[in-house]
Amino acid sequence: MDLDGGGNKRVFQRLGGTPTDSRSQKVCYHWQAGKCTRHPCHFLHSELPPSNTNGMSSKRSHGSADGSGFSGPRRSANFSGGAVGGNKIVRRNDKVCNYWVQGNCNYGERCRYLHSWNLGDGFSLLTQLEGHQKVISGIAFPSGSDKLYTGSKDETVRVWDCQSGKCMAVVNLGGEVGCMMSEGPWIFVGITNFVKAWNTQNSLELSLSGPVGQVYTLVVGNDMLLAGTQDGSILAWKFNVVANCFEPAASLKGHSLAVVSLVVGANRLYSGSMDNTIRVWNLETLQCLQTLTGHTSVVMSVLCWDQFLLSCSLDKTIKVWVATESGNLEVTYTHNEEHGILTLCGMHDLQGKPILLCSCNDNTVRLYDLPSFAERGKIFSKQEVRAIQAGPGSIFFTGDGTGEVRVWNWSTEPTLTSK
Repeated sequence: MDLDGGGNKRVFQRLGGTPTDSRSQKVCYHWQAGKCTRHPCHFLHSELPPSNTNGMSSKRSHGSADGSGFSGPRRSANFSGGAVGGNKIVRRNDKVCNYWVQGNCNYGERCRYLHSWNLGDGFSLLTQLEGHQKVISGIAFPSGSDKLYTGSKDETVRVWDCQSGKCMAVVNLGGEVGCMMSEGPWIFVGITNFVKAWNTQNSLELSLSGPVGQVYTLVVGNDMLLAGTQDGSILAWKFNVVANCFEPAASLKGHSLAVVSLVVGANRLYSGSMDNTIRVWNLETLQCLQTLTGHTSVVMSVLCWDQFLLSCSLDKTIKVWVATESGNLEVTYTHNEEHGILTLCGMHDLQGKPILLCSCNDNTVRLYDLPSFAERGKIFSKQEVRAIQAGPGSIFFTGDGTGEVRVWNWSTEPTLTSK
């Protein structure tokens, strides 16, 4: 608020009030808590006194409500506003307070913007890992390891100790990390023209050549490592135990632009591309079985869930595909978002309920219950989240455009409800 010298008195006078008004210039504490029962109340039921004859409305110093986003009643005490004029409730905006981010919001609990990086029940932020200088493009947690691996477009892979949260090592790769994954003891990292492979048990390091341009996505299926590349190819390698190396197995052609997402399910390989299509491949014969053309922009992520295929795109939709009697996939449901969608990740909460995490290019991650697509909550970040990874037990990770990695925890504890 604009306070100077005379405090609220001067603000009130500029808004058309008179100094003889009998109402106190203090905001009612009970009104802020949503339970003032005095009519009339001697204290203000607004953050600034109401306008008088000049028609000006009171404003907050850092923006007004936009009313967008999460629908329905807030279930957390941090997310509900006070009562205005009887039973009408003023809810907080689904927007993180910029002043809180900078550490200098003076409104505290009275702020109508969120003082939290998440909204919703059943999960909470454990810690933040800082060190990368650019967008996080991959997160991997090898089985049986006590180390977390993160890759970034700052051309490094960082190794984090899971007990202390400290960075134990920084590996400079000399090129942007396009993707990262783990399979057993192996860490695979896609960079320009190569896939780097590290065995975390015996420290074996390998470089797999063959890709043309950036490697955007990696997956393992039918004992093969498969990589989606910038030139639209999908390359496959098999591990030769005798020679202790990965040998080229195949090159799958069909996409006209870069392959940016791969997933394996039911002996099928699904590839999403910048050419707006999804191709379905037989993992035994490596032949293309079908081309899906339901999206109108880049297919950013594909995900298998039970007998369904889920795909997301910059066209602001998530599509759910199901096989018909002929065996071909068709869209059975389309979920619309207000923003382009960057990546999907599926996991279960502590009650075993399937949850879909959906990163959008408005710097949020939406959490949905499946199969209903009922909104479970939101995660907010300073920039777009490009990497989401399920961890051991109740842990999961997100990495954003600032280079920050956040560690989240599913919880069985219910969030306190405001009264």
